Amino acid sequence: MTSTEGSEPSGLAMVRLSRGLDYVRCFPKSEPSSRSGVHGAAVPHIPIDLHMPWTVVERKIGRAGSIKRRTAKQEEWNRKYGDWAIGYVLNGEFTLQDDAIDTIYYQSYAEHFSNNPDDLEELITLAKILRNPHAVATTGVDLQVPAIMDYLNRHDLELCGDSVVDIGTYDGECSHPISVRLSPLTIRCCVKPKMTLESYWQEKKVLAVYTD
Repeated sequence: MTSTEGSEPSGLAMVRLSRGLDYVRCFPKSEPSSRSGVHGAAVPHIPIDLHMPWTVVERKIGRAGSIKRRTAKQEEWNRKYGDWAIGYVLNGEFTLQDDAIDTIYYQSYAEHFSNNPDDLEELITLAKILRNPHAVATTGVDLQVPAIMDYLNRHDLELCGDSVVDIGTYDGECSHPISVRLSPLTIRCCVKPKMTLESYWQEKKVLAVYTD
């Protein structure tokens, strides 16, 4: 376990998850237990409900951005709050971002493929490798490619094509038309279909602190 810079805040553990998240988060060492993540790696889990002592302190915290920007924000929150977490308020409850990857990000793609089976068939037939061009160009966080690969793995499906297919665009460019259809800027959010997945993920993100 590593912190972004210097020593860990007293009584806290810095945990970097195997899935790409916006930020490394801090939380009390005594709180989390382990469970198996979608890639098989053990990830920390805090059972959040209305009685857990988490308080939302910042809303509209913006995009994670580059590695440099993420690191700077993490260090700022470490100094300001000590123990903190990024997440979403769903049905009145604070949900950790690593859990929201399953309940929001993965599920939004699952619903899209269920409603648009032709997109799934085209992707499987066309692609050999999936690539997030924006993440490659900016060192930003890649969530859409892992979400799609998780969907394929959970449904025992494999990519059978011979092309590198972008998921999303960068600077207005992409590899194939399906790159736009499967962009999080196009996919509808499963918990609020009037918003795109990208809009919901960025606009509804909150910072919460642990208040023991």
